[in-house]
Amino acid sequence: MKKHKKTKPNPEAAKPLHEPKPDAAGIDLGATEIWVAVAPDRCQMPVRRFGAFTQDLLAILQWLLECGIRTVAMEATGVYWIPLYQLVADAGIEVYLVNARHVKNVPGRKSDVRDCQWLQYLHSVGLLMASFRPAQIICQTRSIYRFRQNLLTQVGQHLQHMQAALDQMNIKLHHVINDLSGQTGMAIIEAILNGERDPLRLAQYRDRRIKATQETIAKSLEGDWRSEHLFVLRLAWENGKQVQEQIKKCDQELMQYTRQLEAKTMVAQPIVPVKIMSLNVEPGVPELTPAPAVRPAKPRKKTSKNEPDGPWRENLHRFFGVDLTLIPAISVLTGITLMTELGNDLSAFKSVHHFCSWLCLCPDNETSAGKVLHKSTRRSQNRVRQALRMAASSLHHDKSYLGDKYRRLRAKLGAPKAITAMAHQIARIIWYLITHQVAFDMSIFAELEKANQKRHLNRLNSAAHQMGYQLTPIAA
Repeated sequence: MKKHKKTKPNPEAAKPLHEPKPDAAGIDLGATEIWVAVAPDRCQMPVRRFGAFTQDLLAILQWLLECGIRTVAMEATGVYWIPLYQLVADAGIEVYLVNARHVKNVPGRKSDVRDCQWLQYLHSVGLLMASFRPAQIICQTRSIYRFRQNLLTQVGQHLQHMQAALDQMNIKLHHVINDLSGQTGMAIIEAILNGERDPLRLAQYRDRRIKATQETIAKSLEGDWRSEHLFVLRLAWENGKQVQEQIKKCDQELMQYTRQLEAKTMVAQPIVPVKIMSLNVEPGVPELTPAPAVRPAKPRKKTSKNEPDGPWRENLHRFFGVDLTLIPAISVLTGITLMTELGNDLSAFKSVHHFCSWLCLCPDNETSAGKVLHKSTRRSQNRVRQALRMAASSLHHDKSYLGDKYRRLRAKLGAPKAITAMAHQIARIIWYLITHQVAFDMSIFAELEKANQKRHLNRLNSAAHQMGYQLTPIAA
């Protein structure tokens, strides 16, 4: 029976996360009312109720300044915290936006009054950690990009409405071409809405890159042209066009904000190849033997029709100081997600371990009595985490070392765990490139690839030896 290593007592763990803060206040927010608590020695009425109008927010700020409050803790409740957060932060008061999961109340009756007092107490004794929030200019780009993502979802919904209308007319166009929203599909739909019903004429809009023949497309365009379904088809098509125009406006606005961003000046440090290659190594590890030079990776072309038009690859390179799109599976869309959700300043994370823990990509070990009770990753709706997992899943057909490693892990652990593991490694690579300002170099993986081939050869030799055979190399 395998014994688990006992954890040694750590007296540092019993200390507060931060220094005690007597000048602390706690705020419980809601849609229509806000409860604020300060220390009892700061005011005769340490707990007060305010409304949620702008003049009430100004009254909260005035009262906090009169009480000498220098730091405030509030829960991330929906979007209600944003106006008060911005107002208090602009006044020079330190704001801790805390996770509701970390500030669960003690057993007893729950109320808004007790919640704000509990927040004030925990914050005053230094037991709260602030959630990560990037700079204000990053938050502005984040709002626009998140709205753009919602618009893309609406485009998909309108496309589904178009497909449903075609199915009810027994038009099988979207079953013979891969993408109804492509050049061929949109041209045929527009011609149908303009009154064209001849299948042969409609099939002439076929693009030469479509695999289906013109005869097959003509057969799929024979159906029952009912007026009610054509009406729904027209509305869905017009709504989709309108949303596409809104997406273009978002891209233009996002480009203007991006041009205002400047890459943070950092001192370049020498490359430590083993740091990028491994998941668990630390800085200071000796470098490996220089690997043979390989052909540098070429910048990938546009991989998704959802990517915005414009010089986004160059803008991302200027913003981060390094070209993250050279990393396998990192596209322009993933880079924009990193820019709008993280920014280029990762100093809020003490180390790469803190960064991966914030992304919920590492095991959340829970031990008791020397036994591991729970060790899977935490569930999270972190948008960076989702983007990295999607990037990791695209490594399935990649020919690089990361693609080979993903396929090995997928065969050994299954797809979900392999995706999480590779997203974890990609996150470590991104953190190292941004914080150390070094360019991504695929040649550093050559040594690992050579070691992997050697292990594979040893397994083949062992299997052949057990079966009574011997492998003989072929002369080149």
